Amino acid sequence: MAKLVRTAEETMLAEMARGFLDGAAPVGHLRKLRDANETHDPVLWTQMVDMGWAGILIPVDAGGSDMGFSAACVLAQEMGKTLAASPFLSTAVIAATALRQAGATLAMQAIASGQSIYALAIDEHAKFYPENTQLVATADGNGFRLNGQKAFVVDGGLADRVLVLARTDGGLTLFDIAANSAGLTTTQNNMIDSRNAAALSFDNVVATGDDIVGTIDDAMTVLQPALAAGQAALAAETVGLATAAMDMTVSYLKERSQFGVKISSFQALQHRAAHLWCETEVTTSAVLNAGRALDENPDEATLAVSLAKARAIRTAKLAVVEGVQMHGGIGMTDEFDMGFYMKRARVAAEWLGDYGYHAEQIARLRGF
Repeated sequence: MAKLVRTAEETMLAEMARGFLDGAAPVGHLRKLRDANETHDPVLWTQMVDMGWAGILIPVDAGGSDMGFSAACVLAQEMGKTLAASPFLSTAVIAATALRQAGATLAMQAIASGQSIYALAIDEHAKFYPENTQLVATADGNGFRLNGQKAFVVDGGLADRVLVLARTDGGLTLFDIAANSAGLTTTQNNMIDSRNAAALSFDNVVATGDDIVGTIDDAMTVLQPALAAGQAALAAETVGLATAAMDMTVSYLKERSQFGVKISSFQALQHRAAHLWCETEVTTSAVLNAGRALDENPDEATLAVSLAKARAIRTAKLAVVEGVQMHGGIGMTDEFDMGFYMKRARVAAEWLGDYGYHAEQIARLRGF
């Protein structure tokens, strides 16, 4: 397959995002949040909402810009370069896609206007496995009562609403629940990358029929496209951080001298940098392909999305490990930003399916 490149419109969007993020959310901004024991900057999110980023996947008649998945991936990739911390993936990508599948206009309007921040409560165990959901929604009159636990709920501590996957009598059902619902307990469990996450406990949480997203017992019809969108955007963010880590490393190689010469002249380091560049370019192309597959034929995009996520995981790991090693001793220090990229790469590798999960998807779809 020939290398894919951004269109003129995607390039313009990326340049606009880059200009904003370099000023409003550089890596130093994440460091300040970390040092202040904060995981969310509401001012930054409001600025993103004002620029229309929250509505990038929401129809125009619901207050969005409806720019498509490729555009969402462009924004996510640029956010990855500066490690901008925001609920963009959980709210503007995953929740917006699920709610759009269900035709939930009012909920989409709330996202596009910045009134609602969403989290996705799907994981219950150490690994991503939605079909194994054990949280139970028991019929109670005209509604349901939810009982069970959810773990690794990204943005769960700052969300206004939560999309909860639960097991009902005939299958799985997705609910849209207020985060302050009676019986819902949120325990902050922030991640190593200084981002927000939480564990949620449901004790007879009441849900009505109006809280069902899509159709009862058929959650995956609305959830699967949302998960694919989230996986593609997370892959884009991950390759963005890999690119930034690579650029930091190459710049250092050009500046650092040993034995009176620039270390960029050492052939062994040149080979390692060239290998990393090649891997980053291929993965960037895979991410572009995933976004376009979701825009053009979402029902057949699973292979492209899993390939992008798997490659992004491996490429980011390579980029941050090489970054630490080729920077030498300073690469291990907290004062140096590479550690932030390494931590984010580790979290991104686990969220929405790790390498093993997506490799298995790829093998299955290729008939192995």
